Amino acid sequence: LGVLPFSAPIFSFPPSPTDCVEAHRVCSADPRCEALYRGLELCAADAAVSPLGEQVAAECLERQDALLAKHPSLLACKCQRGHRKEELCLRIYWRVRLLPGEDELEMSPYDDTLLDDHMASLVAASSFLQLDGENQCLKAAQDCGLYEKCGALRSEYVLACTKWLPGTNRCNQHKCHRALRRFLERVPEEYSLGVLFCPCTNTLCGERRRKTIVPSCSYEEMEGLQPNCLHQQSFCRRDDLCRSRLADFLQNCQPSPLMNSGCLRDSPGLCLRAYAGLIGTIMTPNYINNNSADVSLWCNCEGSGNQWQECLRLQRMFTHNTCLRYSISWMGSPGSLPADITPPPAPRPSPLVQEDDLLSNNHLPEHNNIVVESDEEEELSLTEDVADEDGQFDVIPLYSERATVSNLGSSVAGGAGSLITGPPKSILLLLLPLSLSWG
Repeated sequence: LGVLPFSAPIFSFPPSPTDCVEAHRVCSADPRCEALYRGLELCAADAAVSPLGEQVAAECLERQDALLAKHPSLLACKCQRGHRKEELCLRIYWRVRLLPGEDELEMSPYDDTLLDDHMASLVAASSFLQLDGENQCLKAAQDCGLYEKCGALRSEYVLACTKWLPGTNRCNQHKCHRALRRFLERVPEEYSLGVLFCPCTNTLCGERRRKTIVPSCSYEEMEGLQPNCLHQQSFCRRDDLCRSRLADFLQNCQPSPLMNSGCLRDSPGLCLRAYAGLIGTIMTPNYINNNSADVSLWCNCEGSGNQWQECLRLQRMFTHNTCLRYSISWMGSPGSLPADITPPPAPRPSPLVQEDDLLSNNHLPEHNNIVVESDEEEELSLTEDVADEDGQFDVIPLYSERATVSNLGSSVAGGAGSLITGPPKSILLLLLPLSLSWG
């Protein structure tokens, strides 16, 4: 928290030699390979409608074997998370795995070889700035607001997640999820993961953290009914992106009692990123209350029948996962700090937010943090009166949004006109008697 974004986004790596888009490009130059691949696409389209018959499935698997024998790079290829061609890459990845087994469904399609070291340095840097007694989630929101891209994309998903569908009392969960994914993919992790995993020592901080993703739209069903976890997983695995994010989580957050971190891959950073990758999908997880860092999916195992153990295993990957629990606590933990680390530079405020300098550059005591939080909640009530008269949206407002990020719908991107605020109320009250006497 409180660090500058890197000069280049961490998601903008050029395709590696094992990138699936590149592997398919090589395949496309060979007419025989391209014909086999197109045949697999037809098989996948049929399988999406109904289960393949025994004979058809055998013919499709025969094409798959012939394709992979001719171009084995298609089986070894991986994708980059957040890359502009991610969805195309994932489509290719899963087409050559037409009928994946359970082991393939728990194997991540993402290449994380270039990102693990960055995550370790990121978390170490953020933990260095942790101050005793400070509301870290409020500070994370402040830092996000000071970085205009973070503030703007956060405004975008809050608006998408708190807007009713016309003529209904429901939000548009699809748009909400899409906006959340944009925020997590385009904002540097110094800010996005700081908002998601800020460490808390009191319920006020915990409530801000729980409401970060607007759970009443992105997490819960409007009717309040929880689906079966296996049904939720089944729907997820029909979509290439959701299936990939779930596989990434199951691989990188796999617990192991043999590792000090509790993670089989011994990388809390990869587990955090994989967990964050599920946010904005049908498998969106969230904190279950404001007094702990415990998380869960919005589902249960009722009606699982003889698949109850399988359902419980999926559910416990979130509720009783030592790897995930350790990874969340690791974010901002002094124990993960290298001995020789030097503090990163403070965030550079946008020219549009100079009015916030005094507040953002001074550390308020805890009771003052509560006052600021209360002011924000008052601002939230005004916002929700417009979007939701019944007060059903579950959202914490953005920190000083009107003074830190350009309002949505402004005709000038980042224009200062959208940030101009009126004079303080106290001055208006002093001028009122004078204006009356002049009248």
